[in-house]
Amino acid sequence: MAVTLPTNAASVGVEARSGLDPWGRAELPLPPRPTGLGWLRVVGPGVIVLGAAIGSGEFLLGPAVFVRHGLSLLWITVVATVLQTIFNTEVMRYTLATGEPVFTGFMRTRPSSTLWAWVYVAAYFLQQGWPGFAATAAAAIFFLFSGRLPTGDDGGAIYGIGVAIFLACAAVLSIGKRIERTLELLNWVLIGCILVSFLALAILFVPSATWLSAVVGLGGVDSQTWQWQPVPAGADFFLLGALVAFSGAGGVVNLTLSNWARDRGYGMSERAGYISGAVGGTKVRLAHTGFMFADTPESMTNWRGWWRIVRADQWGIFCTGAIAGMILPALLYVTFLPRGTDIQGLGIGAALASGMGARAGAAIGALIAVLGAWILVKTQLDVLDGIVRGVTDMLWTGNRRLREWPGADVRFVYYTVLATLVVWALIAMRLAQPIMLVKISANAAGVTLVVASLHLLYVNTHLLPPHIRPPMWRRAALVAVAIFYGLFAAFALLSL
Repeated sequence: MAVTLPTNAASVGVEARSGLDPWGRAELPLPPRPTGLGWLRVVGPGVIVLGAAIGSGEFLLGPAVFVRHGLSLLWITVVATVLQTIFNTEVMRYTLATGEPVFTGFMRTRPSSTLWAWVYVAAYFLQQGWPGFAATAAAAIFFLFSGRLPTGDDGGAIYGIGVAIFLACAAVLSIGKRIERTLELLNWVLIGCILVSFLALAILFVPSATWLSAVVGLGGVDSQTWQWQPVPAGADFFLLGALVAFSGAGGVVNLTLSNWARDRGYGMSERAGYISGAVGGTKVRLAHTGFMFADTPESMTNWRGWWRIVRADQWGIFCTGAIAGMILPALLYVTFLPRGTDIQGLGIGAALASGMGARAGAAIGALIAVLGAWILVKTQLDVLDGIVRGVTDMLWTGNRRLREWPGADVRFVYYTVLATLVVWALIAMRLAQPIMLVKISANAAGVTLVVASLHLLYVNTHLLPPHIRPPMWRRAALVAVAIFYGLFAAFALLSL
């Protein structure tokens, strides 16, 4: 279909007031019409975000909280995941309509695109610039080969393994025709194996009383006292704030969903291009500005078809998988580790493997160590691509000179940012214990969700035309996201 661009100042709309080029005009592409197993071919961005979620809140922070305080805090994961799912669909609303990542939408608001680019680059760095998942994965690999949890004397070995993991993740991001597709395929394998394995282990080893504790914990009830105890006395609010943020995905990971949706070709993104791999990929033109479609019956029919895909991707894959991914590891952790145990040291990535190995046999312990390492390495891969992809898109959109270099290729920007992150990771892994890096990352994510939910509300109700703006209940839900995460972020900061 033909694509047209505005040619005079009179045609420039509200989307160009911060200095970015205005949208072009194009027809919204036809959506796929999947049935049966065909749905597995059209969902994708939610699979990547779910893969990142399972390795952060679900496998690290959730167990650290539940072992220490009990399963009555499971209610937090349900509320947080539902709110994040609504947030995610609103993020994808913008990308479906324009073909732009939501960060470009943020950069289209006043006072300037440059200011908002710096704000969100800082948010990316504070949340995803810490190589905590590689370091925690190192503990699981250390346990797998040594048969014991690492101690303070093993810090050098953990650092070395963590560096190797981080470098391996950088190498994977260099391969493939389309980086988003590589991540999607890896996450399908990860999620299938992890959830099926944890479900089988929970059925085999978790007693019925613990299953009951999880059920009542979803309502904030402590099964030991049968009292409603949504926040236990003496709770570690810095750890709790981290759990709230990383229940589901959290912060810039939710926002990067729009970048993956753009590269997947959702909605108007079919006209925008994507970031290809250095090995196996070719130079692809990546549009620095998006498009908008007219309010016609045909376009709105296509819009509803795309929205159907988004609902399946987020409610069917992300929301359902994130809740299951939180509950199943929690059941195993509280079964094999005594309540009140603090598992926040070097060995957090292998704590479950050690506990299950001691009681269920070395083979089970080794299996859990393999699963744990796989989860955490894959999470590091996802969040590494997230920060590199987000920063790359903001640079590509906001810097005209970068796009006009002779032979300009977005891959040069992507891999320059990636190389910078690798150098920083070598330094950052020396600065604190792995779980502290993850907790810093998660609490930064909570603050980001407060700002981004209100910013997203403004973008979707002021930049998007009336025929595709969110209904009132969704606007109220975005305000609820800001309030919910704002409260826990405030408690976390006050607890320091």
